[in-house]
Amino acid sequence: MRRKLTLAVLFLIMTLLLCTGCQAREKKRYQASYLTLFDTVTTILGYEEDQDIFSAEAARIHDQMEAYDHLYDIYHEYPDLVNLCTVNRHPGETFTVDQRIIDLLKLAREADEFSGHRTNAMFGAVLRIWHEVREEGIEDPESARLPELSELEAAAGHTGFEYLEMDEAARTVRLTDPEASLDVGALAKGYAVQKVCETLPEGYLLSVGGNVVATGPKPDGSAWTVGVQDPDAAGEAYIHKLSISRGSVVTSGDYQRRYTVDGVQYHHIIDPETLFPGTKWRAVTVIAQDSGLADALSTSLFLMDQEEGQRLLDQTGSEAMWIGKDGTQAFSPGYKAYIKP
Repeated sequence: MRRKLTLAVLFLIMTLLLCTGCQAREKKRYQASYLTLFDTVTTILGYEEDQDIFSAEAARIHDQMEAYDHLYDIYHEYPDLVNLCTVNRHPGETFTVDQRIIDLLKLAREADEFSGHRTNAMFGAVLRIWHEVREEGIEDPESARLPELSELEAAAGHTGFEYLEMDEAARTVRLTDPEASLDVGALAKGYAVQKVCETLPEGYLLSVGGNVVATGPKPDGSAWTVGVQDPDAAGEAYIHKLSISRGSVVTSGDYQRRYTVDGVQYHHIIDPETLFPGTKWRAVTVIAQDSGLADALSTSLFLMDQEEGQRLLDQTGSEAMWIGKDGTQAFSPGYKAYIKP
């Protein structure tokens, strides 16, 4: 009996020693960046046991994001792929599309409803006009101009979701108005980042042009630090930094994609009520559990007054900070809890 007990103890010790030797090595922090996804900078941060594991994960993230980028592109078509550009260029024709397009357009319809049509993926006819004059103005600043209001008003008559025919079961999409077009710029990045992050291990941070998602805390249990850009400063100047373990941070601001006409700067977030760039805020930062939702909320809140925006935050369980035209800051009740001291 004693001999059996001794052997059992030795076996247990050897097992513990073997298990100790098999424990995962300490994870190190790695980073990768790409410049070709969604026309912006993509940064991936993560902790892995070695560079090869991280590089393989980063390559997988790149490929997934690239697939979403191509599907949601409204400016370019790709061989053997039906994307949103294809749908826009062939109104009246019914297309069978990837499920990821159907899923995005379902979110787009929801966002159009809860935002009071401020975040409208069918607003492409108006946004296309602004895109063209903005590109012209950036290329030739001396000839920069504003769109004619009459042209914008005419285009606005072709921006309702009633002009989008979608059969979810058959995965088909058709634009029924030849003047209507989709523009998913207020949703696509956030939605794609969210879907990719749902496939990642815990402890990764993915940032795609200001759409930031943390998949969980770092291996030591600490939170990630996410900077909120100062709209009056260039580069990495931050108003404050947020502590985020899991979830998304998205900012919409008037300091992005601007051009100047007669000394006045105009940005890219167009208010459907005025058909001109929104003037209520300098920037809005949203904290939400879902990046697609956060993307839609940041655009919507940018075009709302604070009271209406807070009601929308309450409905979605999200938080936000508003920066006024005079630089003053306003916060939803739970936002400050995320600010690093």
